[in-house]
Amino acid sequence: MFKIGSHVSISGGLLGAAKEAYSYGANTFMIYTGAPQNTKRSPLEKLKIKEGQAFMAAHDLSDIVVHAPYIINLASPKEETYALAKEFLALELERTEAIGSNYLVLHPGSFTTQTYAYGIERIAAALNEVLTPTQKPILCLETMAGKGSEIGRSFEELRDILDRVEYKDKLGICFDTCHLHDSGYNIINDFDKLLEYFDALIGLDKLKVVHLNGSLNVCGAKKDRHANLGADETNPRGADQIGKEALYAIAHHPALEGKPIILETPWLDAKTNLYKEEIAFLREGLK
Repeated sequence: MFKIGSHVSISGGLLGAAKEAYSYGANTFMIYTGAPQNTKRSPLEKLKIKEGQAFMAAHDLSDIVVHAPYIINLASPKEETYALAKEFLALELERTEAIGSNYLVLHPGSFTTQTYAYGIERIAAALNEVLTPTQKPILCLETMAGKGSEIGRSFEELRDILDRVEYKDKLGICFDTCHLHDSGYNIINDFDKLLEYFDALIGLDKLKVVHLNGSLNVCGAKKDRHANLGADETNPRGADQIGKEALYAIAHHPALEGKPIILETPWLDAKTNLYKEEIAFLREGLK
């Protein structure tokens, strides 16, 4: 089954999120369980979980994704930040399971004033403390664009984390097409080779979720600026440097079949996004 959706708001609880996704023509979606920039969270009983799950069942919405907030930095050298990151990640895993999602996507972390080696050990130690053999959601480490000191800029860096974690079966990977492109991977012309390399290094069985986004930057720019799929220079948010053809081919690649594909493309303004049009394009194909 082709699973396509977008990031949607949790402000109306799971029911509101499901209704928003359905309005775009989606059959899956991604949410944050609260604001991505802070730790404020509504109690689970206020998230209309049962109502949302009933709406999803009635409208063929399934296999939804939760994204962890950006404030979780498991590589931080600051003890207060590090302790908060571990505590909040454990809480988000619990909330992800309560919502009924199998996947929690996480940015691995940034080592800031320290070194890569320090950051890797810090992340692995935190995951070994937080992950449990009985948890249901898979924690999916996201491929990153390479800004500053962030970790996850290459498959090798993600493998460095996996190699150090005890409960490897509780970890997966989330591809982000903008991040892969911006970090230097040629997803436009060599996606098959990229998948072969990933399979050899980590294993395709670890690829659980895909964020499908265009990029405002040339390959290898290391800037992480998302673009609408195939947007040209008339788009107010800028032109896409990956292109519709490549992104459509990636979305429909046999290796990604059945995996949740999530759009995080820019809103044109505070009230307007292109999710409905982009989902329709990915369903109907190039014209």
